[in-house]
Amino acid sequence: MSDIDQIKSCIDLYYEGCCESDSSKIKKAFDENAMISGYLPDGLHEMNLDEFAGFVDAQQPSPKEKGDKPFLEILSCEILGETALVKIKEAYLGMIFIDSFSFLRKDDTWRIYTKLFHVES
Repeated sequence: MSDIDQIKSCIDLYYEGCCESDSSKIKKAFDENAMISGYLPDGLHEMNLDEFAGFVDAQQPSPKEKGDKPFLEILSCEILGETALVKIKEAYLGMIFIDSFSFLRKDDTWRIYTKLFHVES
């Protein structure tokens, strides 16, 4: 599988985890040292992986169970050696997010290392 295919597969796993409120998928998509930061309507949120996975788990019923329409678009992907920068647009919890991911390849596996998010609407 090419690097781009591996990165896309990781993004798909991340988004499935969000839609299904499945923290195990979230933890597989992210590096164990990952940080997740950005602004929601109530202000700045900064989380480590365990906190973010807990947030995703807490969304009950899950967006999928509620019938939310999934939307995920990769806007850009630039691979720079063992790192990559990816920008996506996604629907989650009734909002449209623009996420900027940094990826690291460790042990031949691509994982999300940081997630910066912005609510578009």
